[in-house]
Amino acid sequence: MIARKFPIEHLDPITLLGHNDSNLRHIERALPVKITLREGTITVSGEDAAVTSASRALKELVDLAERGKIVEEADVATALGAAKKNGNGSRLADAYEGAPGYAFDRHAVRARTPTQAEYMKALEEHDVVFGIGPAGTGKTYLAVAAAVNALRHKKVDRIILVRPAVEAGENLGFLPGDMQEKVDPYLRPMYDALADMMSYDKMRRYIELGVIEIAPLAFMRGRTLHNSFVILDEAQNTTVRQMKMFLTRMGVNSRAVITGDVTQIDLKDPESSGLVRIQHILSGVADIRFIYFHPEDVVRHRLVRDIIHAFDQYHARVNGRAEDGVGETLEPGAEADATNAPAEAAAPRADAMDDAAGRGPSL
Repeated sequence: MIARKFPIEHLDPITLLGHNDSNLRHIERALPVKITLREGTITVSGEDAAVTSASRALKELVDLAERGKIVEEADVATALGAAKKNGNGSRLADAYEGAPGYAFDRHAVRARTPTQAEYMKALEEHDVVFGIGPAGTGKTYLAVAAAVNALRHKKVDRIILVRPAVEAGENLGFLPGDMQEKVDPYLRPMYDALADMMSYDKMRRYIELGVIEIAPLAFMRGRTLHNSFVILDEAQNTTVRQMKMFLTRMGVNSRAVITGDVTQIDLKDPESSGLVRIQHILSGVADIRFIYFHPEDVVRHRLVRDIIHAFDQYHARVNGRAEDGVGETLEPGAEADATNAPAEAAAPRADAMDDAAGRGPSL
């Protein structure tokens, strides 16, 4: 048994520890250590390896708090993940530097995890950005925030929010009403995100004027979108043809953001998902940025992260590989992380690589 101490008299305890010391309890749940706080000093005790990992994570969290950030559970999960993998937590300490923040009518939007910070910087700096990863990581919400901010600062003239109208494993049958009323149920998450950025009256006025357009993917064919911020959500439910159609709609001074979770594909043939294959097809195109989210980036209820981890373990048992919302990708470092995984999990699919080389099925 060993013990290590961290003086924190110079910090606001709530900023570092969370409500009711929830951040410390998070570390205790993840590692077999005992953490106590007494007279402005945190003490970590336990076996050497566990104390070393917990101390590395705590050091990064103290650094974050010293920089003025309120430490959240997602930060704790990221710090623990880095400490367990290689002991290098510098990504957590530096990731938030330079990340933009947005202040809207209702509230402010800022990065809550290092990957979100990287994503928000990419949304400002690149014309085409892909956000790929599990549910609850803020992919769509932050993209809508960036779009509203761009519209407010007159960087674009309109926002176009797009979703493929694919049923999520249910046959909804005939839906009453006109075309807009038929597709609204598929697009409701877009309305919810917008409602957090502006008042209902302003949102309704913008939609009536066409400044904000919410439409199913099928309506994009044949259009050219100038001076627009276009977001394609649930892109895992597109085909390669649809993905090509969408990306080639971009006109002058337009930006496109594509988000999706490749473990929640609702197509009859999941292997045909455009989001899976597009990573290989566009891997050599400059100025297109892929951002990969992981379960530790989940910012919904803590149980959502635990549920995703449970599904990861289930898929690992059944299929011999985990499905964390990222899937088989060209993510930097993914090959190294997969060294202990089965070979089929680490290797890109041959048909996807054939597509990238132009030898596979035509688009």
